[in-house]
Amino acid sequence: MNRKERRAALQDGPNTETGTTTPKPTSRSAARRMARGVALDVLRRIENDGAYANLVLGPMLAASELSEQDRKFATELVYGSTRMRRACDSIIDRFASQPPDDQTRSILRLGTYQLAFIGVPAHAAVSATVDLAPTKTRGFVNAVLRRVSEIDLDDMTWPSEAARLSYPEWIADALHADLGDEAVAAMERMNRAPAVTERSDGYVQDLASLWVAYAVESRAGERVLDVCAAPGGKATAMAGSGATVIAADRQDHRAELVRENVLRLELELPVVVADGTRPPFGSDTFDAVLLDAPCSGLGALRRRPDARWRVEPNDVRELARLQAQLLASAADLVRPGGRLVYSVCTLLDAESIDHATPEGFEVDESEPPSGRWRRHGQGWRVLPQDADTDGMVMIRYRRTT
Repeated sequence: MNRKERRAALQDGPNTETGTTTPKPTSRSAARRMARGVALDVLRRIENDGAYANLVLGPMLAASELSEQDRKFATELVYGSTRMRRACDSIIDRFASQPPDDQTRSILRLGTYQLAFIGVPAHAAVSATVDLAPTKTRGFVNAVLRRVSEIDLDDMTWPSEAARLSYPEWIADALHADLGDEAVAAMERMNRAPAVTERSDGYVQDLASLWVAYAVESRAGERVLDVCAAPGGKATAMAGSGATVIAADRQDHRAELVRENVLRLELELPVVVADGTRPPFGSDTFDAVLLDAPCSGLGALRRRPDARWRVEPNDVRELARLQAQLLASAADLVRPGGRLVYSVCTLLDAESIDHATPEGFEVDESEPPSGRWRRHGQGWRVLPQDADTDGMVMIRYRRTT
């Protein structure tokens, strides 16, 4: 969306107010100041304490008495400022007379995001953001943001393309290596807020994730295992086919997420706590196994805004080793003639098509039943720009012996 469209989207939504802890704002400007204050508190937790955006923002919004409209505004500020952190820093550093301290930089990022990327009017963005600064730094914040408000991004000289797109250099390089000419479009799409898609049963799930569940092609009477099931979207989707689906996850709290969704959807779906590298099931037990493996998430960065600043190159190498272990263990659980589906919400080959085909299996070359998949190596890939979904890679195998 352009600036005008994004500004209009932020202003949508009913003006319903809930909550019990924060004083109710008495005017539109006061409500927006409160929303900015909540956003700044969350940003500082993310940037200084290493908190996860999705885990911190929800409780802080719930503790506020912001309207739905202002919650949307605060959410946009948190997720957008986090996604565009490096681009905001590049703009700030162009106009700052001295390096700002961490607290001041957080305030400047918040203001710069409003001015440069969502078109909040300068008088509102500058004055409201300056109000968040301590008295001793307000003059500095005001001076920088007023310069930022005058910038035309088309005239901005960026340190690098990765800085313009607001990615670490190594992620941009890795995506260019594996996506070629389509890397920029993928990174640009992952800088936009994700679309919200809802299944007929009310479960909110990204379409690419749902396409993976459909690719298992579970059928009534079959036994199906979802090895790394949390939060349960794929497992519950497969259960709709009438198959007996077992959902497993290694950690108690993640398995509990699956249980909560199973109960809400009123499904008969056993959930177990199990380590996928040492599964508590016998060999040749299942007609189909889905391994949606832990990965770097470098295809789902639009809904995980802080992940791009968290993941390091060595993480990818360690995850690839874990994925190989999980793949070998999952393969052992598939009966002869059965199916194994491997998927990751990353776009890196090291975490997907570079894995060897499990012994005793062949690649299923048939086209998946649903989705906007492209052939990619021995598997299938959907890029974020293909259908406004997360980026995914999937490989389907069939056991031959």
